[in-house]
Amino acid sequence: MRVVFAGTPETAVPTLRALLASRHEVIAVVTRPDARVGRGRRLEPSAVAVAAEEAGLPVLKPVSASDSEFLDELRSLKPDVGAIVAYGALLRRDLLDLPEFGWINLHFSVLPAWRGAAPVQRSIMAGDEVTGATVFSLVEELDAGPVLGTITERIRPEDTSGTLLERLADLGSRLLVDAVDHIEDGDIGAIAQPEDGVSYAAKLSTEDARILWDRPAFAVDRQIRGCTPAPGAWTTYDDARLKVGPVEIAESSDLAPGEARITKREVLVGTATEDIRLGRVRPHGKKEMDAADWGRGLGGATTVSLR
Repeated sequence: MRVVFAGTPETAVPTLRALLASRHEVIAVVTRPDARVGRGRRLEPSAVAVAAEEAGLPVLKPVSASDSEFLDELRSLKPDVGAIVAYGALLRRDLLDLPEFGWINLHFSVLPAWRGAAPVQRSIMAGDEVTGATVFSLVEELDAGPVLGTITERIRPEDTSGTLLERLADLGSRLLVDAVDHIEDGDIGAIAQPEDGVSYAAKLSTEDARILWDRPAFAVDRQIRGCTPAPGAWTTYDDARLKVGPVEIAESSDLAPGEARITKREVLVGTATEDIRLGRVRPHGKKEMDAADWGRGLGGATTVSLR
């Protein structure tokens, strides 16, 4: 099969590499234009662009997926199928119809649950015990196409969205290649998604990542893990933002919500139920550090308020 691959972030790279190692031919890669990153705001290519260029593949970076020149270029390649993983832009009907077998998409949830931009983050934050990945035929409606295959994966108590997405990206890459194999062999059928059980995973905003200390400890833990590494959970101390990494739930429960007790060895913070023990934190304008080191740098304070 002649495959056009579309993807942008690091989580799409395992699927590109799996396709390159398969029996199929990747004829081109589509990714988002170079973006400005870091404090210097330098233009840098996407992770998929870097991997594609290392493999010697043609790389297309249209500003818009509906650009006529891009469509003409893709049409000239005569792909059999398009494969997409976290590309970051919607594909319109003229592009969807271009490959002979259409486009298939790898999505990191068990559809129809958690359609949208942040399925892994939302699944952790909701307290799901199991998630997975789905390969489906792309249609114009968001993540609503018929399903070609699924896998499931248990969410571990220590999982962050970063660690879970890394596993799903690896497992899902094999699922997508298997789907392409069966499309070529002509022995796969797509199954319509059920109408029940649909949920949506909106992209996380910075405000979604603000820790609400008046919630139960388990909810605070899920929120922080779901927001790690991005956008990064945070609270404020002394009117400055403090980023907070994964925490532990303590046995004590004698602190008020947001009240932080500082000792030489730890920082405990109150919630609506049990206290939690901070792990790694990043004060505004400084490097990440152990919470105990941050606490010792507060001039001998034994309790402070986090908001």
